[in-house]
Amino acid sequence: MNKTELINAIAAECDLSKVAAQRALDSFVNNVIKAVAAGDSVQLVGFGTFASGERSARTGRNPRTGEEITIAAAKTVKFSAGQSFKDAINK
Repeated sequence: MNKTELINAIAAECDLSKVAAQRALDSFVNNVIKAVAAGDSVQLVGFGTFASGERSARTGRNPRTGEEITIAAAKTVKFSAGQSFKDAINK
């Protein structure tokens, strides 16, 4: 399912216009991004938790030349699925 299909599904299920469904989805995504970027986590009971993490610097290899390169440390995004989500997937 892509974003357009999700917007259509939200609009149909919630009896909203597609424009209103898109605004709601965009607002949700933007607010999750802001919260996680600020170092907070977003916990949606039954769905899951979005949080930030850190990946330390490490040494890698250039696959073409075999030369060692340093891969910089980076912040990452983690999603941990909630129990209800996991149960729905495993039925």
